[in-house]
Amino acid sequence: MNARAALPAALVVSALLAIVSAPWALGQPWMNFVFKPLATVLIIVHAWPRGADQPLVRRWVLAGLVLSLAGDVALLWPQQGFLPGLVSFLLAHLAYLWAFTRVQRLAAWWPAFAAYALVAGGILALLWPGVPGPLRMPVLAYVLCLAAMAAQAAVLWRRGSPRSALLALGGALFVASDALLATNKFAGPLPLASLWILATYWSAQWCIASWLKPAPR
Repeated sequence: MNARAALPAALVVSALLAIVSAPWALGQPWMNFVFKPLATVLIIVHAWPRGADQPLVRRWVLAGLVLSLAGDVALLWPQQGFLPGLVSFLLAHLAYLWAFTRVQRLAAWWPAFAAYALVAGGILALLWPGVPGPLRMPVLAYVLCLAAMAAQAAVLWRRGSPRSALLALGGALFVASDALLATNKFAGPLPLASLWILATYWSAQWCIASWLKPAPR
């Protein structure tokens, strides 16, 4: 197996081991502590040699991935680490948004922003009663940044290269993952929560990383 094939395989294995560490499967927390950060590190490794044609964009995408890794580590402690994790991911979305706006101006295709505003409003309306008071403003800020990032990814798909379809998919999967996470936390436990949340999360990150132009063989 060559290196290009080995990396996705290693990511899938690491992601599966993190997912099945949950209480509904193997119930082995140590596996989550090892394999959850490792899966994101493997996505950073995937992104690292890419994007040489746009160094500024590459730098901010990598910053978003590193901030996401910090958020992953914080959320290994779901209660104490929730707010630091939220802030880390908020900064990650701002890094991604900055990267995307180096390619197309913000909201260059307004229907994408209108659509994601409706999605964000719907998610907030459903979950708002269960969000504790001290977390309401951080959650609101987070949802706004997430929706803007996903909408700008859709702008690039509408006006960019064919590879930008992966980016738009990544933005949509990130919204889906965080909506599932928020539902599980604020509205009630979801069956097999770690499966749905983490599978969509790492798929989103892989799509965003893969948007960067591959290095020459």
